[in-house]
Amino acid sequence: MPNHLDAVTQLPALMPRPADSNKGNFGRVLVAAGSRGMSGAAVLCASAALRGGAGLVKLAVPEGIWPLVAVAHPCYLTAALPQEANGQLAERAAAELVSLARANDVLAFGPGIGRSPALTAVVASILAQVSIPIVLDADGLNALEHQAGILKNRSAPLILTPHPGEFARLLGSDVATVQRQRHELAERFAAEHGVVLVLKGHGTIVTDGQRVYRNITGNPGMATGGTGDVLTGLIAALIGQKLDPFAAAQLGVHIHGLAGDMARDDLGEVSLIASDLLDYLPRALRSF
Repeated sequence: MPNHLDAVTQLPALMPRPADSNKGNFGRVLVAAGSRGMSGAAVLCASAALRGGAGLVKLAVPEGIWPLVAVAHPCYLTAALPQEANGQLAERAAAELVSLARANDVLAFGPGIGRSPALTAVVASILAQVSIPIVLDADGLNALEHQAGILKNRSAPLILTPHPGEFARLLGSDVATVQRQRHELAERFAAEHGVVLVLKGHGTIVTDGQRVYRNITGNPGMATGGTGDVLTGLIAALIGQKLDPFAAAQLGVHIHGLAGDMARDDLGEVSLIASDLLDYLPRALRSF
């Protein structure tokens, strides 16, 4: 680990909730996710935002899957967005998302949205026009392949949560190179683009280019589809509860991994699935 970065080991904490609290005190989270065939990613992300303590969660999805996600959980609000014939968000959905963002405190964008030129345009519009913190994940990151410069054209704090493959695409590199130089590449990218980067994997790295945190929770049972979507929603919820982006990412990866460890202890690594994390997040948060 480079000596010039501050290695962070102490975890942040959420403040106790006052007796006279209301749902507006704990953040309004907007989740934009999903596409035809990937409605589960949207449900997992929004459900994690709820379990992470957000006061209100609104899930915005392409109109074709709106009926599916609307009945998947009774505790979030929903919004239907314009879509293309392939079931993915249309470029004109960007204007509606920008409008929805004005009534919220944080935006989680990307799980399960798919890949297309229209989605690259949507991501570019959101980064340029949305002023609340953004957690960008999954296909939201893939939309920026070979176009990482778009990240600098924004007015909002930005948290990126790539796995090694997504990070390699952002860099125009390959997974083997990313895995050999995880710390160096993550720290350099975060510093150059002014973002908080969460490079997932064994020993997940959180860095803003000035500080770095290496996570010690988590296990191989979490290597299953949808666990990253849960992390995205959780980090967004923590930002909504007034943690700064670095602290929210740091605490988010710790609690996410801790929930995975608790699930493993009860269920085993082989059978662990992403929705199990939703069941164990309350225990992980309480024990922390």
